[in-house]
Amino acid sequence: MAVNCREFGIIHYHETRPDTLPNDVESLKKLLLEQQALLSQQVSEISEKDSQLAQWQSKYQNILEQWRLAQQRQFGTSSEVMPGQRDLFDETSEDELDSQVDDEQENRPPAKKRTQPKRKLLPKDLPRETVVLDIPEEEKVCDGCQGELHKMGEDKSEKLEFIPAQLKVLETVRPKYACRHCDQSGTHSTIKQREPEPSMIPKGIATPSLLAQIITGKFQYSLPLYRQETLFQQYGIELKRSTMSSWMATSAQVLQGLYHLLRQVMLQQSVLHADETTLQVIKEKRGSCYMWVYCSGKDSPDFNSPIPNIVLYDFQPSRAGACPKNFLSGYNGYLQVDGYAAYEQTEATLVGCWAHARRKFTDIVKTTDKKKTGKAQLALSKIQKLYAIESVAQQKETKEEAYQHRLKHAPTALEDYKAWLEKESKRLPPSSTIAKAVQYSLNQWDKLIQYLKAPELQLDNNRAERAIKPFVIGRKNWLFANTGNGAKSSAVLYSIIETAKANGLIPYEYLVTLFEELPKRNVEDSLEDLLPWSIKL
Repeated sequence: MAVNCREFGIIHYHETRPDTLPNDVESLKKLLLEQQALLSQQVSEISEKDSQLAQWQSKYQNILEQWRLAQQRQFGTSSEVMPGQRDLFDETSEDELDSQVDDEQENRPPAKKRTQPKRKLLPKDLPRETVVLDIPEEEKVCDGCQGELHKMGEDKSEKLEFIPAQLKVLETVRPKYACRHCDQSGTHSTIKQREPEPSMIPKGIATPSLLAQIITGKFQYSLPLYRQETLFQQYGIELKRSTMSSWMATSAQVLQGLYHLLRQVMLQQSVLHADETTLQVIKEKRGSCYMWVYCSGKDSPDFNSPIPNIVLYDFQPSRAGACPKNFLSGYNGYLQVDGYAAYEQTEATLVGCWAHARRKFTDIVKTTDKKKTGKAQLALSKIQKLYAIESVAQQKETKEEAYQHRLKHAPTALEDYKAWLEKESKRLPPSSTIAKAVQYSLNQWDKLIQYLKAPELQLDNNRAERAIKPFVIGRKNWLFANTGNGAKSSAVLYSIIETAKANGLIPYEYLVTLFEELPKRNVEDSLEDLLPWSIKL
């Protein structure tokens, strides 16, 4: 009799000779039961080891995918458009939605042929200096008959000259006046002198233009203060970074009133976007602090839209739900965000982000063997149908027509996608990456379909992600904030600059105007005329 067992991948055979077996039936039955029990135990051990091996393989696969994703995020392209992804939507389908979208696309006017790019003319308001390159007078005669040449025309060309920054000292003189007669007679003499002009830094050397240059240098062009310090040294000016930091803190305090007014206007809008990112603050005891961003409107000027373009940053030492709850206190409109649970504490109606849902599958395509990405590619194709619908809708003449197009075509695509999600969620191993991506869409489904509720809502939260990008780029240069108060000042200054950019203003000119006007205002004075869409530069 032979018993088959397997240990560590090796099969052993234990052989029993016939002459060693007992002759009575009861002993044989007992021996058979013992062998069966031993076999069952060995099979159970094998199954347990196979289960452990499967678990380790699953963990290894997850770690490998995370490592590949980290590599891709660090060194790969940030675009979410995968090679060949657009081709997925050219396949013939019996779905009515596909045919409708195809019909709309076929009716588009043919694309214009690409023409050779032409260099734009330089602005006419720039100062001009004319340089005439003429031949000498003695050469203005004909080489044949020696007659005088006449001017038949001329050729003109333009070049752009760069003049480095110029520094100059504004010396303010305030004459004093007194009565000589009263002074000689010993009576009380009154000295008269004009009061100094209101200034952002009353006893400092900083003018509005210098403050605006330093602030835009750091918060618009990501130039850290230590680099700006070396720039001023080229001109023989010793301007320490600690001094510039103090000036920026004072500027942020002066701009607080305008910041709060922008926040009041923002909270009156029907749709807002929000996002957050980490910020290292050296003198904060917490491990990670956060810069939150809230915005309304678009990230580019739209002078025909009644919705103001506002971008506000808010520094907080944590990522707790109390942060957006306090900033958006009393707001009950639509708030478009990612799937972070902290926004649940606000009173707003949350709207999901399809870019985040799509990104879960995009990461799989980027980090997994192409032969195993079929389901992820299929999910991307279904999500892309929604973007195709929005692309056609944006070509409508009015916002209402665009919204009606969305309501007509999007529900069908949404139903198809959800049916696929529910079917796949029952088939896929729960611990797999594709299952997590599917479950994310299902968990966020009620929020993802909220964009059907209003024409102002969008498919994704890219408005907030683009708004926070300048801060993220700047952080790569200056790396951290020294104190929490410094981070709060940075939030105010970033807010003013990004809001100015969103409204088509040049931040430097806007700040110069603010720094000239704000010192003249009292606390109770209105700042409505200084808002980016109201001010006259």
